[in-house]
Parts: sequence; C-alpha cells; structure tokens
Amino acid sequence: MTSRIETPLAKRPIANWRLLMCMLALATAVTAIWAGSATAQDDEAPAAAAPAAPAAGGGDAAAAIKPQQSMLSFYFSALGWRYTIAFLFISFCFVALLVMNLMAARRDQILPQALVDNFELQLNEKRYQEAFESAKADDSMLGKILAAGMGQLKQGYQHAMIAMQETGADENMKLEHRLGYIALIGTISPMVGLLGTVDGMVASFQVIASSDTTPKPSELAQGISMALITTLVGLWLAIPAIAVHSLLRNRLSRLVFEVGVATDNLMGRFADVGKKG
Repeated sequence: MTSRIETPLAKRPIANWRLLMCMLALATAVTAIWAGSATAQDDEAPAAAAPAAPAAGGGDAAAAIKPQQSMLSFYFSALGWRYTIAFLFISFCFVALLVMNLMAARRDQILPQALVDNFELQLNEKRYQEAFESAKADDSMLGKILAAGMGQLKQGYQHAMIAMQETGADENMKLEHRLGYIALIGTISPMVGLLGTVDGMVASFQVIASSDTTPKPSELAQGISMALITTLVGLWLAIPAIAVHSLLRNRLSRLVFEVGVATDNLMGRFADVGKKG
C-alpha cells in the first residue's frame, strides 16, 4: 500500500518542476522580447530627436516628437474599419470551420471501431435485424452506408451495393464541401489583402496627385501602411488555411478509403444474395 501511494506523489514534484521551468522560460522569453523592443525604441528616440535640436525655439522640436503608438492601434489605423471588419469576419469563419472539420474528421465520426465489432458479431450470430438496427442508430459515415446496404439487401446484393455507393458518395461530398470552405478562405484572404494593397497605393498616389509640392512621408504613410498591412494579414490567414485544408483532406481521404474496405469486409458475405442458382 505504501508503494502505491508514494509513487504518484513522487512524480508530482517532477511534473510541477517541469511546469514551473516552462513558465519561467516563457516569462524569460517574453521579458527578453519586451526589453529588446524597449531598448530599440530608446535607441531610436535620440536619433529622431537629434535633427530637431538646432531648431530655433523649443516648441517646434517638442511638436516634432510624436508619442509611441502600440502595434495593435497601428494595425487598426492602417487597416481601417472596412478591412478590419472584413478580416475579423474571415477569421471567425475560419475558426468555426476549423472546429467543425476537426470534429468531422475524427475516426469515431467516420469509422467507429465499436460499430465494426458489434456489427460483425451480430452478423456472425445471424442476428441480421439487430445488425441493421445498430447500423441505422449510428450517425457515422459507416453506419449510414451499412444501413443503406442492409435496407436494400432483400432486393439483392447488387441493389445493396448501389445503395451503399450512393450513400457513401453523398457522405463523402458533404465532407468535401465542408472542407472546401477552408480552401475558399485560403483563396479569398490574399485576394482581400491584394485589394487593400491596391486601395492603399491608389490613396498614396492620390495624395501625390493632389499636392502642388512634394508631399511629406507622413502624408503617404497611411496609404502605404494600408497596402502592406492588408497584404500581411491576408497571408496570415491564407497560409494556415491552406495548410489545414491539405492535412485534413489527406486524413479524410484515408478514413474514407478505410470505410470502403470495412464495408466490403462486412457486407461481402452477402455476395450470393439474390443470385439465381
């Protein structure tokens, strides 16, 4: 009894120390990044303030120094309301579709092993009605295919095979359509970013065209920042969407293939049903 109690307790300090070390490492990394950014800002501040020192009067020099802007507010001001709402909408859709496809790509939702074992056991015991009821009660892809085949088995094995193929094609199409929306996000996101790029460059050229003198860089910064940030955010959304689509498509293809193999193994014993001797 003593060894059974002491063994888990002996492992807890190790796990706690590992968790603590991970937290310390994460805190150290965040602190280092923050310190590096703060040092970079401090190094840039004297260089920016140096040209303004010889100016006559301290009012102009003080006005030339602008307060530092946070990265979030800079991104928001660069994107504007239109692109901020558009990218937030795309982001929410991507997260929702990602969760839906991850739930649909589980093995229990496509090829549950419990159904395979139970269905095979009932067929071996010649309890065909119970096998049909168990497949019909299961909401997985395999359950729907087996239920469709068992329902048409009285008309012959060929009718059962046609019913299973139609049901399998329908279920596979549902999976592909749901997964295709992630690919659509991977295609639309860079297009929205490209639209922002063109929009920002047009705004910058409009400032140049409407000015009689050479415009200041600060007057062109809004359009250029919109052109760059929209492209950046569009790529941030497109790259993971394309990667997730490829990974889930390969997984679903593998599971659908296993469903076909399992269906043939389970229903192959009825191959002689409906044949004339």
